[in-house]
Amino acid sequence: MNTTITTLLIVALVAANLPFLLERILFVKAPKSGQKNFAWRVLELVLLYFVVGGVGWLLSKKIGVPQQQGWQFYAVTGCLFIVMAYPGFVYRYLWRR
Repeated sequence: MNTTITTLLIVALVAANLPFLLERILFVKAPKSGQKNFAWRVLELVLLYFVVGGVGWLLSKKIGVPQQQGWQFYAVTGCLFIVMAYPGFVYRYLWRR
């Protein structure tokens, strides 16, 4: 079970930083202007939050019966996902210039 949790945290850390490290829109199409807009990065961050949440739900389903969660769970995990994205944000907007 420790391996499952560690794997999920690593996947979440990588997924949270991908929008700030890659220049393709939704990881497929290159933008016409050469750089992605910040709004695209936020949209990708939200989409990846739900993807990682789905992976976490599948892993918890593999271990046992998944528990139902209230809005507090999603608020905390959303904030945690944003905190995990901080290194990518710093690299893209503060450090690279």
